[in-house]
Amino acid sequence: MQAILTIEKHKAHIALDGVFTFEAHREFKAATMGALGNEGVEEIEIDFNAVEYIDSAALGMLLLLNERAGGRKIVLRNCTGTVRAVLDVANFGKIFEIR
Repeated sequence: MQAILTIEKHKAHIALDGVFTFEAHREFKAATMGALGNEGVEEIEIDFNAVEYIDSAALGMLLLLNERAGGRKIVLRNCTGTVRAVLDVANFGKIFEIR
């Protein structure tokens, strides 16, 4: 999986591409730490447009990001199909904004 970070003004955008499982933890952590390391970032948007599958390890990585964000807004975007179903079963809509 690839995690591509771009920062524009006060928003960090992380585009994920591939299968989001434990094997992706290094790429995901590098991208999210880059976003969290920028003091001007107020919102972190995770784009699932090119993700076909996520597992429980990915859910854990999202929860860790939420803890580390220090109150910054986290948005999960373009969640469809299996990805959306997994997020719904885990009640992630109560923790994150899902668009």
